[in-house]
Formats: sequence, structure tokens, C-alpha cells
Amino acid sequence: MKSWRSADGIEVRWYSLVDSTNDVARLWAVEGAASGSVVVADEQTAGRGRRGAVWVCPAGEGLAFSQVLRPSMPRALWPRLALIAGLAVAKTLEKYGVAAEVKWPNDVLFDGKKMAGILVESTDDAVIVGVGLNVNVADFPVEIADTATSLLRETGQEMDRRFLLEQLAQSIQSHASRAERDFPELLEQLRERCALGGKRVSLWLGNEALMVDVMGIGARGELLVERDGNIEALMQADQIRIIR
Repeated sequence: MKSWRSADGIEVRWYSLVDSTNDVARLWAVEGAASGSVVVADEQTAGRGRRGAVWVCPAGEGLAFSQVLRPSMPRALWPRLALIAGLAVAKTLEKYGVAAEVKWPNDVLFDGKKMAGILVESTDDAVIVGVGLNVNVADFPVEIADTATSLLRETGQEMDRRFLLEQLAQSIQSHASRAERDFPELLEQLRERCALGGKRVSLWLGNEALMVDVMGIGARGELLVERDGNIEALMQADQIRIIR
């Protein structure tokens, strides 16, 4: 394990192999890790996404990291950090010429293909923001080859993963610190990058499969959809797929 502090004072612990960076970060948080602290791994044996989905990160090609945040805002507002983290990642990728979009609530896309996924979990007094980003991935497994992409594939350039990690961590921490005070402004920036706005999508709501039209993102960060002529606000949904 390598450890250092970034120019912004963020402590980073970089492992060769862990089960899950979120699990390691959670233990570190319980031990008193400062807000902003980052756990990153070259390889995970049990990386995961939302609802227990598996996250595959090729060793040495992607970035799989988790950041400890200690929000000052009320716990009831913590869920908005998943959206804010997605925005922070998208804005960082824009520095590399990638016009990224946020697919509510937890994916970052480019040209309709997934480049990053975000998993937010919490302890009693901390939030763990897990990010999986395809960085220098040239080839994907056949089952996701048509739906995933990477910075390398879109820019044609290999990236310095350590430098990119520090940029992402600083951006997530900075945006998270504004999540209560400047949420309306950040939400507007998110709407500008919303991958689902105006699209017809399929999704699972509880045990029900639905086909709905997305109207946008509401004032609390909820997904606004039209179903049977009525506008509904969804705080969570699963397996969202764009139909057209």
C-alpha cells in the first residue's frame, strides 16, 4: 500500500488489491479518517455497484476509488451527494474534452455509453462515495462492448491515473462542500448534463416494470417522469434504460 497527501491535503491510500474500496474506506472512516480521504485500488475482488450489481475494473487500466466525506448538512440531505458526485466527475472529464452526461442517479456517460459508475453508502457520521471510472481501458468484455467506453477510447490518449485521481477527489470534495448551500446552482448544472431529459425510458420501480417519459430533474434531485398523463417524482428507480 502506498500513501501520500495531494497538493490539496487529501490523504490517499493506494492498494494493489482489495475486496472493495468502499469497504476499506468505511473501516477507515470508523477509525477517524478525515473528510476527503481516499482509498484506491488497482484491482478489486468484490467491487459493486448499486443494488449489488458487480463493478468490473481491469487491473491497472481503470480507477476504482472511494472517498470519505463528512457532510455538515443534515443527514436527510445526504442522498443528494450521489447526484453531486456524478456532476463532479462529469465536470472533471470535461477538462479532457469529454462532454460527459449524468444518467440519473449514478452513471456518467459519453455518447450514450457508460464511462463511470457511482455508489454512495454511509456510516453513522460519514458518507462513502465510491467511483469506478474506465480510464485506460482499450477493450471491454463482449457483453458490454457496445454499452461501455473509456477515456482512452474517446480521447486516444493514455491518462496518468494518479493525477486524474487527485483531480477527481478534489472536485468531489469541493462540490460536496457546496451541496447544501449551493444545491439549486449545482442542480442546474446537473440538468444541463442530464442524459435522460426528454427521453423515453424503461425502468423498475419496486417490483413493477414501467415505460415512462422523462421530464427532467426536480428541485430535490428527484427524477420527474410522465406516466399515463400524470407527472410523478421518483426518488429512486432501478435498471433505467433509454428507449429513444
